[in-house]
Amino acid sequence: MATTLQPLLPGTAHPAVPPVLPGRAVAVVGTHPPTRCGLATFTENVRRCIDQPAAGWRAEVVRVVDEDGIALQREVAANWNSRDADALRPTLDVLAGYDAVVLQHEFGLFGGPDGESALDLVDGLRSPLITVLHTALTDPSSNQRRIIDTLADRSDQLVVLTEAARDRLVCVHRLPASRVSVIPHGATANVAGQVRRTSASPTVLTWGLLGRGKGIEHGIRAVAHLADRGLDVTYVVAGATHPKVRERDGDRYRDGLIELAADLGVADRVQFDDAYRDWDSLRDLVRGVDAVLLPYDSRDQVTSGVLVDALASAKPLVSTRFPHAVEALGGGSGLLVGHEDDEAMADALEQVLLDPGTARRLSSAAFEAAQPLLWPSVGDAYRAVLGSVARARIVA
Repeated sequence: MATTLQPLLPGTAHPAVPPVLPGRAVAVVGTHPPTRCGLATFTENVRRCIDQPAAGWRAEVVRVVDEDGIALQREVAANWNSRDADALRPTLDVLAGYDAVVLQHEFGLFGGPDGESALDLVDGLRSPLITVLHTALTDPSSNQRRIIDTLADRSDQLVVLTEAARDRLVCVHRLPASRVSVIPHGATANVAGQVRRTSASPTVLTWGLLGRGKGIEHGIRAVAHLADRGLDVTYVVAGATHPKVRERDGDRYRDGLIELAADLGVADRVQFDDAYRDWDSLRDLVRGVDAVLLPYDSRDQVTSGVLVDALASAKPLVSTRFPHAVEALGGGSGLLVGHEDDEAMADALEQVLLDPGTARRLSSAAFEAAQPLLWPSVGDAYRAVLGSVARARIVA
C-alpha cells in the first residue's frame, strides 16, 4: 500500500521521503483526450503502457487543462488548471496519493512565462518525480534554461525520447549523462488490417496538426516538380490546424497552402483532409498510402511521433534532416533530404514511388527499426526507470 503523504507548500525544500518499493501507483501528468494534440495522445499511451494490473502496476492521469469544467474519465484522476493558482493545492493533494509522478514537459503546456507554473507543481511534490522532456533547445532563453535546470534539480530522473535530445541536454545544461534516460516515443504496429486506397495514383501522406514550420509548402512544390516530369502523384495533407495556431492566426497557413497548390497547377493532386481523426481512422489512412513525407523546416526537432508511427506502419519514408530523422533513419529505413530542397524531395519521392525494390527495402527496414519502439517495450522501460528511482530513494 502506498504511503499517504501531505503535500508541501510551493518553494519548500524537496525532502527524500522513500516510497514503498517499487512505487507501483503512478500518476502521469500531461494533456489528455479530449484535448486534441499529439502530447495528449502520448500521455494516454504512456499511462496505458505503464499500467499493468496483473503485475501490480496502476497508472492514472492528472490532466493539464486550460479551463475548468472538463469531465473526468475512468483513467483521469484529476484535472489541473495550471493557470489557476488556487488549483495547485488540490492537485498536490491528489498527487500525494501516488508512489511516483511522471510529468510531461513542454514549454507551452503550463501557465506563466515559458510555462514556469510547472515549477510550482514539482516544488510541492514529495513522491519520486520523473520528468519527460519533449523539447531540448540548443539556445534556450535565460528563463527557459532556469526552468529546465530547476526541473533537472527537482527530478529523480529525466527522460528524453531520442539520443539527440540527451546529447543536447547534457551539452547545453551540463547534466551528467546518467541523469538522462532515453525511452523511445513509442508506437503501435500498423501492418495488419484492411487497406483503403485514397487515390488510384501513387499517394504520399503528411499528417499532423498544421502550423508554420511543417514545411508542407515544400511538399507541394515537390509534387509540382513530379507533375512537370509527367508523374501523376497524389499528396494527402491530413490534419486540422493546431488549436493554438487557430486561436492566433485562424486558418491562414492552410489557406496559403491551398492557394500555393492552385498557383502551381497541382490543386487536383493535393488533398487537404482537415478532420481530426481518431486513432483507428488515422491508422487506416496510413495503411492506404505508398509513402510518408516529413518535409519539416525545423533543424532542431529531436522528437517526432509521426516519424515513429510511420516506421511502425512499415511505410517508405522521405524526410528532411532534422535530428530525430537523422537518428532514426540513418540505418537505411528512410531517405533523408536537405531542408527546403524541393527538387531533392521530388527526386526521393520519385525513387520510392517508381522503384519497387527501393520501396520494399525501405518498408522492410522501417518494420525492423520499429520493433524496439513498440509500446510494450516502452512500458517495460518506464517501469524499469520507476523501479530504479524508487530503490535509489530508499537507499538515500
